[in-house]
This record gives sequence, structure tokens and C-alpha cells, in this order.
Amino acid sequence: MREAEKWDDSPLIAANIFLGKEEGKGLSEAARELANVAATEEYEGKKQEWSGILEGELSKAQEIQKEIAISHREIEQAVFATFLHSQPVGQKALTRELLLLLGSTHPDKIELEKGLIRWAESSWFLDESMAAEAVGENRRLPKSWRLGSKPNLKQMHHDACGRILSEAIESRLMDEVARLKSLKEGAGGMGIKVHSLPMKPKDVEDDGDFHFVILGPNAACDPGKPSAEAKRFIEETTSSDRPRVFRNSIVLAVPSKDGLELCRSTIREYLGWEEVKAQLKKDELDPIRQELLNSSLESSRKQIPDMIRQAYSLVVTVSEKNEIQAFKLVMQNLPLFTLVKQHKEVRIQDSAISAEALLPGGPYDLWREGETSRRVKDLAGAFAQFPHLPKMLRAKEIMDTLVQGAKEGFFVLQITRPDRTKRTFWYEEPDETSLKDPGLEVVLPEAAKLGEIPTALLVPGKLAELWKNAEITFGELCQYFSGNTVKISRQGYDETLIIPKADKETLRNALHKAVAEGKLWLTHAESSILGEEIPHGLLCEETRLQSPPPSISIYDIMPENLPTAWHEKETTATAIVSALSQKAGKHLPWLRIREAIQGAMQAHLLECTLDSTTWPCTLAEAPKLKLRIPQKEEIETQIPTKPKKSGTHSSELDIKPEELQELAEVMGELLQETAGYDLKFRLRLELTGNLKNPQKLEKINAILKRVSEKLIMSN
Repeated sequence: MREAEKWDDSPLIAANIFLGKEEGKGLSEAARELANVAATEEYEGKKQEWSGILEGELSKAQEIQKEIAISHREIEQAVFATFLHSQPVGQKALTRELLLLLGSTHPDKIELEKGLIRWAESSWFLDESMAAEAVGENRRLPKSWRLGSKPNLKQMHHDACGRILSEAIESRLMDEVARLKSLKEGAGGMGIKVHSLPMKPKDVEDDGDFHFVILGPNAACDPGKPSAEAKRFIEETTSSDRPRVFRNSIVLAVPSKDGLELCRSTIREYLGWEEVKAQLKKDELDPIRQELLNSSLESSRKQIPDMIRQAYSLVVTVSEKNEIQAFKLVMQNLPLFTLVKQHKEVRIQDSAISAEALLPGGPYDLWREGETSRRVKDLAGAFAQFPHLPKMLRAKEIMDTLVQGAKEGFFVLQITRPDRTKRTFWYEEPDETSLKDPGLEVVLPEAAKLGEIPTALLVPGKLAELWKNAEITFGELCQYFSGNTVKISRQGYDETLIIPKADKETLRNALHKAVAEGKLWLTHAESSILGEEIPHGLLCEETRLQSPPPSISIYDIMPENLPTAWHEKETTATAIVSALSQKAGKHLPWLRIREAIQGAMQAHLLECTLDSTTWPCTLAEAPKLKLRIPQKEEIETQIPTKPKKSGTHSSELDIKPEELQELAEVMGELLQETAGYDLKFRLRLELTGNLKNPQKLEKINAILKRVSEKLIMSN
């Protein structure tokens, strides 16, 4: 007490008098004397080294007092008071008793409780069965306190951590990084290439695709100071003398040095708890101690992934000035790649680029002055190669943009064949083989010459200002493809579009296909062509082109609607053509009239006369195609049949010549399906009408005789 009077300002004589001067080291003389007395008591056959235990616990208390707002060494007092209450072995101090002893200096209650909980968490010799309440998420003051001479789990863990080898920590760190899915989350599903812990730069291809690379601890660096290992992955491919071409397509995720040290410390703690568990494997632990060991082990294990995720807070890539930079990420509860993509300095572009932006004068400066063509692979690869351009996540989107630009007419895609001829694509999409051709070029429309023109482009409404009227001439079509410029409307704005050139031969070939496919109707003088080949020499400057005429109704060719074509209920195809053309005011194409005649025959509104040419026929044979209205017989003649036998199936009808011809066409299939059965045909031929020439019947019978003499018709 005499010694404490010199420095202790507490109004109450309690455990505080056993403390030495605050700046002093070790135990006071009085405290050491009490510790020596307590050490004489044996426990489990051993004497207890209380002096060393108290020095360690008081040292922890002093560190805690530096971090909380108390001024009378209350935590040190709590340590010594607990020591006194723990004598002899097995005794304890209640929390209420401790608070009464410490309350004389009126410490802040919250700060005092915080300090006591901190001591309970960090003490090496507090009885764990009592201090367990101060550990975990719902921390609170223990109900009782007891200092023992036997080390608790924390002291065992501290010693175990000191025995963990650095090699074990590094090995575990690499395994944990490789297993952590959140580092790769959000990248794999975007179609980009993800590399986790590649060993060498050659493991990351130099192919122009976007590569997101997660490097290991060897590449750790500080913000603004990329490590040599990280630089190597951006600068090299297989060796230092083989530089990487597509530097702008590489983005590296690397850990910070400080964050990596925290990861190592966390892993050391976890491995320390693993060793403590192994040490106590053969011991029978009380439930509280077992639960504390399990919770400490699980808590440290769960911290590892979060610490690694926090450590990977740097992204290394080339800047706009082609300098390799290490940028600090703002860590949020988002996938790592999402954070990388959001960083403005990394310059990743996820959205598609418009076709106009790829043209000369666009924002990316992809064309040299005077250039009129560039290879597609060079344009697509430019974004992966040149750092002043944004980093495109998907190189295929650039190719898609180029294809879309050709489909919209911004430029022409062109392939030079081995014979030096050109295959071009304008307002159409190239096939897969052409897209993979390394010689595929983008040609500006003012310098392009079309080798092919899709027939779909020539129909009205497809090309701006081509069809100013319902009809155009071949000469006007040639003029349109002579380097003409037109106005088009895009997104509410008028733009000038240059029409590529095409020679007459290319246009002739396109028109031949368009007319043959029925997409365009060609007229010239008395010629009217649709759905058939254009006769050689018919296509000239004055030849007129127009949309195909509408289909002709089957009723429009019947006598009541087209009387001028009929005579005594009979007509010819030529008469129908002439009458319909006269009615329409222009020569109609044979295709439309042929469709109407075919439809009328199928509807049994028309039939061929006996002396008609066969149907279908060409326009040249149209004069010989004679048609009539089918005659309605007053008495239907039936073929006499025998009574049906059981299991017999039959059908009867008056069959027309064209139907008999159709039956002959399917005879092979019919015989195949009825193989093994008795299939019979009964045929009756009946010819009506007044045969003015008796020799006509003889000619008919001569034809029938070639099939069977039984088919000869009698007079």
C-alpha cells in the first residue's frame, strides 16, 4: 500500500494496489510475492508458474487499455482481481464482483465491458468454460471468471501458428484461389476466355479474343505499380523475344500485396486451428471446449474466401497510351469481373459498335487516308491490337457489325477468287465459308464493283429511289448502278448512300434470275415474260420491268366473264391469252394464264377437248390447247359388277383422261402396297359425239389395240 500510494489515485483500496507503475515492466513486488505464494500450491502434481501467467495477462490488458477510453487501468485490475478470486484452485469471480471492484473510478460502462470482452477473447489462461460467452457473434460478458494455470485453446493456437511452415501457407493459398468461384463469376457466361492461375504467358493465347486472366500471388503488386510477372503476361507470348500482338485484349486480375499478407495470416490461423484439433484428437474435451474449438476452426475457414476476394482488388492492363497500368478497384458485393468491367480506366466495351463507326471518319480512326478497302480480319482485330481503341468483350460482335453493315448497304464485302474475279456481298449476308475466308475485304461503296446482285434487291421497295414509277427500263436500272447516290432515312435522319457500280452483264444475269424466279415481270413489244427464261437478245435498254401481275381468278376465264374468248362453249388457250391481255391493256405473262387454266381444270370447270394437245403446255403450244365446259350426262352409266365377295374392297367412277394419266403415274406405288393381294381393274371405254369421219374410229381402235384387242370399241 505504501508503494501504491505514490502513483495510485483510486479512492478505493482494491486490486489496483498490486499493480506496478504504469510505465513499469513486470509485476510489482507485492504482486510477485502473492504469485509466489500461489505457486506453492500443487495442481495435478505440478506447481503453477503464476508469475509468468500474470505477466502475460497483464501485458494483454495494457494493450487493450490503449484502445479503449478508460484511464484508471481497470482491465489490469480485472486481471489481478480474477487471479485473487481464483485462489485456491477451483475458485472464481462473479462478473458483479468484478464490476463492483472496478466501479470506484466511475469508468464508462460501455468501454469497460468492451475491454473485458476483449480480454476474455485474447486471454491464454482464462477458463474457457466461463469465457466462451465472450466469443462469437453474440458476444457478452461472461457470468464468472477464473484464471487457470493450464493453457487454453487460444494459447495452444498461438503456439501452433508459430509452427506453420510458409510452404504450407502458399500451397493452401493457391488451392483456395483456384477454388474461389467468385473470381471467375460473371465472366465465363459472357463468351470470353477465362484463365485461372496460368503458369506462363504462353498459356494465354494471342488470338485477338478477349482474355480475362486471374494471376497468382507471384503477380501481386501495389496500385500504380504493376509487377514484373503481370507485365510479362501482357508483353510476351512464348518467350521474351516473341511479343504479344493483341495486348489490348488482355485484362489481368491480381492481388494487392497488403491484401495477400492478410490472406496468408488468415490461412495461418486456420492451419493453426487444424493443428490444435490434431493435438487434442486423443483427448476427451468437455462440450464447451469442443464447441469453442469447432467454432474457431469454422470461423477461420470461412474468412479465407472473403479475404482472398478482398485481396484481388487490382486490375492490370494497357492504358489508352499503351502503358501497362495497375488500377485499384472499388470493392463491392459484386462479381470480380463486373467490378473490372465497371472501371472506366480499363475501357471495356460490352455494347455492340455501329457499322458507321467502322467507316472512315468514324470515332475509331481505323482507315488510313486514301484507303478504300481493308481486310475484315484486320478491322475486327484492330480493337484487340491497338490500345487507343476500347476493349471489346466479344470479337465476334465486331464481325457481326461488319456483316450487318454490308446487309444495310454501308459497304461491300468482297472476296477475290483464284481467277481474280470478285465475289461481292451487298445488302446480303455472306455464307459461313466466306466469313472464314482470310481474304474477305470491306470495300467502300464508291470503290466497289458488284459481281453479283441478289434478285431480292431488284423488286420494288427494296432499293431507295430505284422504283420511282411502277415500271422502269433496263436502261434506268443500268444508270442506277453507275455510282449513283441516293437519300435514305435512318433513325429519323436523311443520309446519303452511295450505290456501288455494276456492269451490264452483272445486271443482265441478275434480271434473268429475277424474272425466272417470278420476282420481276419483263415486257418488251409483244413479249411478256414471267417465271421463265428471257429469250436471248430480248433484254435491251427499252425493256420494261415491273412487279408481277396479280393472279387471275379461275372464274375470270369462264364464258360469262370472258365472252370474247369463247365460241360455242369452246375456246383455246391463245384466245384466253388474247382476251385477257386486251382486257388488262397489256400483254399478260403466260405463267398467270397457265395458273388460271390449271385451277379451272382442277375445279372441273374446264376440260380439254378430244382433239386438243396435251396439258400442261407451253405458250407456243397454246393455239393447239382446246378447252370446253364439261358436259353433264343425264344418265350415269355404271359398269356392271359382280356381287362382292367377303373381304373384297372396290371403287367405281367415271374417269377422265387426265385422271387416268394420274392413275398411271402412281401405279408403281399402288402395286407395291397391294403386293400379295389380288388386285383387278375393270375398264369401260365410252366415246360420245357424232364422228363425222368413220376413219376416226378406226384410228382410235388402232391405238387401243396396241394395249389390248379387248379394248377395241364397236360401232
